[in-house]
Amino acid sequence: MPSSQVMHKFKRGELHSGGPNGPVVTDPAQAKAILMSEHREEQAHDGRYPEREDAVDERREMVDGARRSAVRALHGRGGAKR
Repeated sequence: MPSSQVMHKFKRGELHSGGPNGPVVTDPAQAKAILMSEHREEQAHDGRYPEREDAVDERREMVDGARRSAVRALHGRGGAKR
């Protein structure tokens, strides 16, 4: 998660340690440690949080599906009506 969301999630009681199924973080010092860790991760990637592999795959599938639909429509086989 982007570092800007860490304290927000902590205050709402939604910040987990060790991943989405880990225990909820209740200690502000631990939340700050997670914040600093996430910030270091962002800085290692030029200020962008690295995308998950499955998010990249989902986006690639959406683009490929849209491309196939456009080709079908262009050739008059299914897809959108003209």
